[in-house]
Amino acid sequence: MRRIVLRSFQSPGDVLMLTAAIRDLKLAAPEQFQIDVRTSGEELWQNNPHLTPLNEADADVETLDMHYPLINQSNQRPYHFIHGFTQYLEQRLGLRIPVTRFHGDVHLSDEERHAPLPSDWNVPQRFWIVIAGGKHDFTAKWWNPDCFQQVVDHFSGDIQYVQCGEAGHWHPPLEGVTNLVGKTSLREFVQLMYHADGVLCPVTMAMHLAAAVETKPGRPKHRPCVVVAGGREPPHWEAYPFHQYISNVGTLSCCEDGGCWKSRCQPVGDGDEKDRRNLCEQPVEVAPNLRIPRCMDRITPQDVIRRIGMYSWVE
Repeated sequence: MRRIVLRSFQSPGDVLMLTAAIRDLKLAAPEQFQIDVRTSGEELWQNNPHLTPLNEADADVETLDMHYPLINQSNQRPYHFIHGFTQYLEQRLGLRIPVTRFHGDVHLSDEERHAPLPSDWNVPQRFWIVIAGGKHDFTAKWWNPDCFQQVVDHFSGDIQYVQCGEAGHWHPPLEGVTNLVGKTSLREFVQLMYHADGVLCPVTMAMHLAAAVETKPGRPKHRPCVVVAGGREPPHWEAYPFHQYISNVGTLSCCEDGGCWKSRCQPVGDGDEKDRRNLCEQPVEVAPNLRIPRCMDRITPQDVIRRIGMYSWVE
């Protein structure tokens, strides 16, 4: 039996997709491998039944740095992000690993399922999560925060929103929401997702977590999620079958052949080469000191409102 430590220190969203690859590796070859991980986003692995604690210092333990080079062909080949790590493992381990489920592999304990959310969060009993910003190194994923506000205002009295996001990232505070920006650990965010009725976000970890975390008993089997995506990523690489994924790929010259994969709409000034080589070709100034991609600006609050309202259980 091969004993392997898989390593990945990419974003937590990437690590979430790695959970699916390990699930499917163990299902494809349950007796051939013992697997452990060293990753960012360690809290995503809690309660995971597919891991075996391994010591990298042991002579018979291999280490493998994980990548998903399939992304470089995402505009040409019909594969989802969930295939990225899996195909890499197939190549490195020399075996076939069928993808068995169309979501990441996150495991809740019975205690987590039954524990109430912290009272000091003041989270309503029924709510949607909203991510109204993102990381500074990928400003091309941002939507106009005024548009998020219009969506929240439209559903006032029908849907209550809980705004989330990581401290230090760009998350303009919305009005009329419960603000938990910077107040949850990654595992607490997983627990919050379990309680959430739905998710509104750009292309970010929250959309993948919306698909990966089970829904509460008595709720729809598949958690509603509306993704404001624009033209950065090809839809088939990111979208899930039960989500409303709002894409403009193919409608502008800069994304006519697929996602543009540009990182920024304006220089951040952090010295990263993204400031010079990876800027949006069609930025739109929507406020002083704020530019977003034209593909995102073309998505209106009414577009998003309609997609949320398409879920039949949204009043």
